[in-house]
Amino acid sequence: MSVTVRVPAKVNVQLAVGAARPDGFHDLANVFLAVGLYDEVTVTPSDELRVTCEGPDAAQVPLDRTNLAARAAIALAGRRGLDAAVHIHIAKDIPVAGGMAGGSADGAGALLACDTLWGTGASREELLEICAELGSDVPFSLVGGAALGVGRGERLTALEVGGTFHWVFAMAARGLSTPAVFREFDRLAEGRDIPEPVASADLLAVLAKGDPEALAAAVTNDLQPAALSLFPELADTLAAGRGAGALAALVSGSGPTTAFLTRDAESAEKVAQALGASGTCRTVRTAAGPVAGATVV
Repeated sequence: MSVTVRVPAKVNVQLAVGAARPDGFHDLANVFLAVGLYDEVTVTPSDELRVTCEGPDAAQVPLDRTNLAARAAIALAGRRGLDAAVHIHIAKDIPVAGGMAGGSADGAGALLACDTLWGTGASREELLEICAELGSDVPFSLVGGAALGVGRGERLTALEVGGTFHWVFAMAARGLSTPAVFREFDRLAEGRDIPEPVASADLLAVLAKGDPEALAAAVTNDLQPAALSLFPELADTLAAGRGAGALAALVSGSGPTTAFLTRDAESAEKVAQALGASGTCRTVRTAAGPVAGATVV
C-alpha cells in the first residue's frame, strides 16, 4: 500500500517583515496564496526511512533526514510511538530554493501521507502543530487557499478570496538561501526603526473582491530589496515582465523566483512567452490561485 499527496506552491502577495527577534526569527505578516504548481509526495512502507526525488532540480534536494519530508515522518512517528520506516518519494514540480515553499510543501505532503498510511487519527490541530514545528511555511502548505500568517508565519487565519488570480513565475538560474536573504534584510535595516508587521487592510479587501488590478497596486514584499541585493540580475527579470504587460512584478517570498500578476489566463500566456524570450530567466511557468492545500490523491 502507498499513499500519494499532492501539495501546492505558494506566492506571497504581502510579506511584511519585522525586526530580528532575540531568537533570530522575525515576526511576519504574511499573506499567502496557494497556486497550481504541485509536488506529489508518495509514502510506502519500507525496511527503513529513505527519501528519493525526481523532477526539475531534483539533484538539489537533500535525501537524508534533514529533508522536511523525512523530518515530518519522524515527528509524527515519534508522537505515536511508531518506527518511521517509510520510503518517501517526491515528484518535484515546485522550484527548488525558489521562494515558493517547495520544501515546506514536501513536509506537509509527507505528514498528511504518513498520517493516512498509518491511520494515526491525528486531528487537524495536531497536524498543524507538527507543521509549525517543522517550519514557518509548512502549516500553510497543509491548509492552502489564502491565509494570513503571523508570528513566524505559522499562525494562520483563512482569508476570503473573491475570484481566481492568474500568475506567471520566472525561475532563476540559481537559488537563494532564505536565511541568507533574512541576514541581508537585517544588514540593510541596520540603524533604522523597523515597524511591527501588519497585514494591509486594503490588500485584504481587494483579495476579497477578486480584482487583479487592485491587487496589483497593493502587493508588497519587504524581502525584495534584500533578494535584489544578493541577486541583482533579478531586476532585469522584473523589468522584462513589467514590459510584457504584467500588472505587478515582485520577488516571490525570499526569491529568487519572480512572480507576475496578470489580468487573466490569456494575458498570463503572453507575459510568459515574452519572459521566456527575454533571456533573463531559466524557465517560465503559469499558474492560478487560490487552490486547495495538501490533498490525498
